[in-house]
Amino acid sequence: MLSRLMSGSERSLDREFNCTVRLLDDSEYTCTVQRDAKGQWLFEQVCQHLNLLEKDYFGIRFVDPEKQRHWLEFSKAITKQMRSQPPYTMCLRVKFYPPDPAALKEEITRYLVFLQIKRDLYHGRLLCKSSDAAMLAAFILQAEIGDYDPGKHPEGYSSKFQFFPKHSERLERRIAEIHKSELTGQSPETAELNFLKKAQTLETYGVDPHPCKDVSGNAAFLAFTPFGFVVLQGNRRIHFLKWNEVTKLKFEGKTFHIYATHQEDQKIILTYFAPTPEACKHLWKCGVENQAFYQFEKSSQVRTVSSSNLFFKGSRFRYSGKVAKEVMEQSAKIRREPPEIHRAGMVPSRSCPSITHGPRQSSVPRTRRRAVHISIMEGLESLRDSGHSTPVRSVSSGNSFLRSHGNGAEGGHGTAEFSQDPYSPSDSVLPTPVSNDPSDPAQVRHTNGPRSIQEEGGTELCTQNQAKPQGVKPKGKRSQLEKTRPTQHGPEEGVNQVICSLARLFLVALALLFALLLLLIVLTESELDLAFLRDIRRTPEFQQFHYEYFCPLRRWLACKLRWMGGHLTNK
Repeated sequence: MLSRLMSGSERSLDREFNCTVRLLDDSEYTCTVQRDAKGQWLFEQVCQHLNLLEKDYFGIRFVDPEKQRHWLEFSKAITKQMRSQPPYTMCLRVKFYPPDPAALKEEITRYLVFLQIKRDLYHGRLLCKSSDAAMLAAFILQAEIGDYDPGKHPEGYSSKFQFFPKHSERLERRIAEIHKSELTGQSPETAELNFLKKAQTLETYGVDPHPCKDVSGNAAFLAFTPFGFVVLQGNRRIHFLKWNEVTKLKFEGKTFHIYATHQEDQKIILTYFAPTPEACKHLWKCGVENQAFYQFEKSSQVRTVSSSNLFFKGSRFRYSGKVAKEVMEQSAKIRREPPEIHRAGMVPSRSCPSITHGPRQSSVPRTRRRAVHISIMEGLESLRDSGHSTPVRSVSSGNSFLRSHGNGAEGGHGTAEFSQDPYSPSDSVLPTPVSNDPSDPAQVRHTNGPRSIQEEGGTELCTQNQAKPQGVKPKGKRSQLEKTRPTQHGPEEGVNQVICSLARLFLVALALLFALLLLLIVLTESELDLAFLRDIRRTPEFQQFHYEYFCPLRRWLACKLRWMGGHLTNK
């Protein structure tokens, strides 16, 4: 009896496992998950725990043993997506940044987006000019500690808080000046709302950077934002494409292609190289999901897309969630009392520091909290050795639902300087691992690789008189290489793709013919007495084929083989 109970208990443990989800305030939610449970079930549990209704902007992210990050797919079983053994640890993060975060219906949603953007600011993903950085940090200070009080906040108090990877004394003084003189009287809710409005106008708002290299081997960061596809290099945004201009996203191995139509139907192809094939596939899936979420009017318009336009090749993927317009329409129908929000003071975090402030509590109930408050100085000392520079800059943006950030003075497709410092987010928070292997083919493929980022049918995305990104050293042979490149590659590569497709089709047809030949030999030469073979042999058509065609062909082949054998023997 005891052994039966123990075996039953073991089987029960095999059917379920523990899963921990780290929330945006760095607290943790742990639950028991059935082995066949899908990602949607876990996501619903987390949203119910947070009392969150506007949940379509969020997702659950996890990291595989190769340090590659993934978004949990809600339509698939959790265990089938993991490459390690339970228990599992994941993170709740903003997956689709709201085009206008101030327009979110509920305050709990705005607060969670605020926590995400504050995290982006600290890790260097939200890079801006120093004036904008000071304003953002002052809003955080106001939301966390309230109005300036000379009795509680001595000289240099802003230096006790860590808003960026690194910042100067001058920036700290400017943060304190804004907090003292411009934000007095703002409640935490108002300060957070103003923070969101300011962050929305920045060039790097909503950027989840994917490290890549261009065709010349220069480092770049690719990202998908609510307004389109961007490429960041040095301290500049060197490319920006609105979502309605992007016609196709494709990847092959480590190579990622973006097909777009620019002004007056000019075709553009941007080509970049990811560190690994898995990173490239993740980049492609993120692009497909973001384009579907922000571009389409209805989720019924979303179609399954393929990573390649060749026969029998490539991955297929379809975004299965709601689109942005549907999410906003659904949010407008919410009718309930606003849920209570327990704003958390900053707590020691694995990825983002916090400010300790009085008795504020986590947004998670006390019984489920695992993060423990520590003093300000202890939290700061653990972060003093960060090697990243301080953020900084902004470009005005309209308030319409999907208006692009690229309509400023610099133009939507030219280079735009968004910071004094090069874009360099922390490697620990990048969605894909960074490869420093000098033998990486992405660094040496120049002439025979896919098209450059400036050419397709003789058109150019950027003019030659644009300034080069700062912080990027040009290759010595780069100018000579660009001169030797052909100006029109579109028709040539189109022909190559057709030839490859025809070759694949020919090989498949040849394989089918070989399989039919094997079946014919089995029918005519074998002595297998199976029912379906016996029925085929008895048909008049087969007997006619056997005696009039196959037997003469067999005798002819036997004669030729004997002749060749005798010829070789005589030699």
